[in-house]
Amino acid sequence: MEVFVARQPIFDRKQKVFAYELLFRSGFEQNFFDNSDGDASSKQVLTNSFLSIGMDTMTNGKKAFVNFTRKLLLDQVASIFPKDLMVVEILEDIEPDDEMVSACKKLKDLGYLLVLDDFVFAPGYENLINLVDIIKVDFIQTQGTERGTVIHDVGASRIEYLAEKVETQEDFEQAVDLGYSYFQGYYFSKPQIIAGHDVPAHKLNYLQILNEINQPEVDFDELEKVFKQDLSLSYKLLNYMNSVHFGFKNKIRSIKHALSLLGIDESKKWLSLFALQIIGKDKSEELLSMSLIRANSCEMIAPLIGCKNRASELFLMGLFSMIDALLDQPLEGILAKLPLADDIKKALLGEKNQMREVFELVVNYEKGDWVNFSEYAARLSVKETELIDIFQMALEKATQSFQLI
Repeated sequence: MEVFVARQPIFDRKQKVFAYELLFRSGFEQNFFDNSDGDASSKQVLTNSFLSIGMDTMTNGKKAFVNFTRKLLLDQVASIFPKDLMVVEILEDIEPDDEMVSACKKLKDLGYLLVLDDFVFAPGYENLINLVDIIKVDFIQTQGTERGTVIHDVGASRIEYLAEKVETQEDFEQAVDLGYSYFQGYYFSKPQIIAGHDVPAHKLNYLQILNEINQPEVDFDELEKVFKQDLSLSYKLLNYMNSVHFGFKNKIRSIKHALSLLGIDESKKWLSLFALQIIGKDKSEELLSMSLIRANSCEMIAPLIGCKNRASELFLMGLFSMIDALLDQPLEGILAKLPLADDIKKALLGEKNQMREVFELVVNYEKGDWVNFSEYAARLSVKETELIDIFQMALEKATQSFQLI
């Protein structure tokens, strides 16, 4: 299913893009807000931008201004998203009572930038003004000298001002003269609609699991929590550990015991495999099979190139090499959500480095491109005869694994 978000650039005084405001849209046909449910609209903007389309695509690393309703502010929804990207816009119709000020203070203390939207100075807003970093002034609603009066009435030199709905050169020049720092409106650019494909909820859950388990500081307690959240994962792990593959005399009956026997690196690998299997349930089994063969191959090549200590990372490189096909999402956006090493991510995206050479070696063997296969073997100083044995073992290991999962 396609999803949509509009973005409108926000410029600084040098007319360089400072940030983007992200806006709800339901399709390409209507480039305006067409949903009366503010809570649902803001949630859609957040999930579509951060999870479905990806922030690399939406803002290219620049900050994102997003409207927050009273309910979303009280629920601290913004705190789920990274503070270096998220700018919290407090809508103009929100009552600045003690409950709201307290909710905004929590976000401020966490390091989020706060913005008052469509601001018109009125008594009672002082406590909220003390927290915000930027005030937006609507240049259609606010005319003439009122555009400067707002700054005078607030009287806080630390606050910056954003002129929105700037329609003409004259509006822009006046805003600059009055001391506004940021500018937004049709004079610069209309909102641009960005489309992407939604990730089904169950797949999104497992993508988040992949993110959790591949964090560098994950431990057995955290891994056990992840398994306990999902009955199918727990069943698969215990079934795997009690298989003839291991041949333990006594039954493994607890998740923690199973994980401790596997070890952290192996646990991460197998949980990643289980999660990918569920993500790819509606896809050809061949996709996951090829991913696993690549993973095993990359892992077994690691010691031959002096990277024995990175074998599990190379396993994940192979395993995730076809995740874009499993999720029907651009690979760059998916990798941005996963805490893999930078050189692994770059290798998967095609950048030349040692990890990419390993990947090319495996893929060229897979394709039967023996000229390029020999070239990459030579580059990595690996004997081709050793590699043939490795690929045979990788295939056998993948076949055994599929019988178990």
